Amino acid sequence: MAFDLKQIREEFPLLSRSVYGKPLVYLDNAATAQKPRVVIETIDRLYREDNANIHRGVHRLSERCTELYEEARMRVARLLGTEDRGEIVFTAGATAAINLVASSYGEMAVREGDNVVVSEMEHHSNIVPWQLLCERKGAEVRVLPFDDEGRLMVEKLPELIDERTRIVAVTQASNVLGSMPDMVDIVRIAHSKNVPVMVDGCQGVVHSVVDVKSLDCDFYAFSSHKLYGPTGVGVLYGKREWLEKMPPYMGGGDMVGRVSFAGTTYAELPLKFEAGTANYIDAIGFGEAVKWLEGFDREEFVAWENELRMAAEERLSEIEGVTIYGRTENKCSIVSFNIEGVHNYDLGMILDKLGIAVRTGAHCADPVMDHYGIRGTCRASFAFYNTMDEVDALVSGVCRAMQMLK
Repeated sequence: MAFDLKQIREEFPLLSRSVYGKPLVYLDNAATAQKPRVVIETIDRLYREDNANIHRGVHRLSERCTELYEEARMRVARLLGTEDRGEIVFTAGATAAINLVASSYGEMAVREGDNVVVSEMEHHSNIVPWQLLCERKGAEVRVLPFDDEGRLMVEKLPELIDERTRIVAVTQASNVLGSMPDMVDIVRIAHSKNVPVMVDGCQGVVHSVVDVKSLDCDFYAFSSHKLYGPTGVGVLYGKREWLEKMPPYMGGGDMVGRVSFAGTTYAELPLKFEAGTANYIDAIGFGEAVKWLEGFDREEFVAWENELRMAAEERLSEIEGVTIYGRTENKCSIVSFNIEGVHNYDLGMILDKLGIAVRTGAHCADPVMDHYGIRGTCRASFAFYNTMDEVDALVSGVCRAMQMLK
């Protein structure tokens, strides 16, 4: 670990608080990450000093916020490996971004009798929008399965794709299993059959260095709040060729060129897909999060997160009665587990009283739970600001909970 972990933790104010008189051990990063001071202070300053609606004002405050908003867009573009600002659409979150593609691309491309391929390990946000689309259109959802180790069975993808397949939608990293499928192979297989690919990058963009141009995916969605930015902001990357063809998702201000009752023209990309007043303050705050991350070697962060995850898996595996879900070699820093005879919710409640924040339940991934015949898991998810001492606290907390519950 080359970076100064103590110094980095000092940049995150919330990490220094206590819960029930115990130092907070925050291991719910897959749900939302904490925010560095620069993001918090930027948002506070914007509301105090610079707040004004963007794009349409000619006064100084509006011009200033517009400038910062578009700078944030370009930072996100570079984060993803594109220099085309028109390919970056700000949304209300990853869910909104996926729904945008399902509705806009889906309306254009999907017809009765067509099909959409999704994986068995998807978050509900990358399942339900496609189900809704297929219900409207009379199309079919096809499912790419994973095995009991949590490996997505990419070798089965060619047999699921036919001449009526209109899109493949797959996560870059499972929010339950941590599994990271071979996205390059998935894109290659789909493109060989002229089928576009939608990538849910919510976990992937946090735990890997993403280059959408090298990956060659057609759409990529993620949320700001999992990448140390504010809530209420998401990103949709789309290849320009697709975004230009797709109809607008919503109508309103800022997404139009000229409106008349005889007909309406639409704004250039990306504003064509940004109807109404954008969440510009939080988008600018996210730009600051990306700028802050640019000061570090992201690969060092990923390596440290994996050290934490492997240490947690090794030590939890030594506890009798613990089952860990997702044992693939290529995975991110998520550990989902259960204890035989102990409900995951009860375990989470006891850990909470010890100051340890984990997530319990189905994690918006019911098909994953169905695969294993369970109702939920306890999930510990690590960020680069977590420590080995916090891994120790988790393992000790699990042992104490077992003593109380069994």
